[in-house]
Amino acid sequence: MDVRIKLFQDTADLSAMIEAHRRGLVNGFTTNPTLMRKAGISDYKTFANKAIAAISDLPISFEVIADDFDTMEREAREIASWGGDTYVKIPITNTNADSAAPLIRKLSAEGFSLNVTAVLTLDQVETVASAARGARIIVSVFAGRVADTGVDPVPMMTKAAGILKTVPNAELLWASPREVLNVVQAQECGCHIITATPDLIAKVSLLGTDLHAYSLKTVKMFHDDARAAGFKLV
Repeated sequence: MDVRIKLFQDTADLSAMIEAHRRGLVNGFTTNPTLMRKAGISDYKTFANKAIAAISDLPISFEVIADDFDTMEREAREIASWGGDTYVKIPITNTNADSAAPLIRKLSAEGFSLNVTAVLTLDQVETVASAARGARIIVSVFAGRVADTGVDPVPMMTKAAGILKTVPNAELLWASPREVLNVVQAQECGCHIITATPDLIAKVSLLGTDLHAYSLKTVKMFHDDARAAGFKLV
């Protein structure tokens, strides 16, 4: 398969980020507070500055953490001041379900590079599209979470791509993928970017693998592991 979609690594593991960059495996990076907490990061700004210093030539998204929009705006300005090819992640709403559209509109008009996150519906995509003002903007639709609810995300992502075609400098990102198949689906839907964990990125090389050869490899794996374990039945 000819992979044209951009692959962003979704992680807060700095060593994994540096390695992926060194090997040329990805086109950018995304982070979020949950990933940072799981990685044991206690100093957000120090981590971000280290990442930017190590990877200054690829986009990295860092998320605001406030819940009120005035503080979000101050945090967005702080994040943007860190340099590098930095995108500011803004959630589509705060925890009270108040829309972030006014803040998105304001920052976009000022030329901020934004990544609007936690988007799960087409009306939210429409909201971002109407608020965008020409600056670079990534719309991160959590297709994997949509699928977790039993809904096929492909039709929605196809429609989302159509909505964003009319928005200058907007890119659609398939977030929270669960399997390599999602890379194929995202590309066919018209997405510009897909995020993936380091483990999933390692599987991307399987794209186009001959299934007969993959079957034989699986058989050999089971056989070799049984021998290595010393199992005997007769």
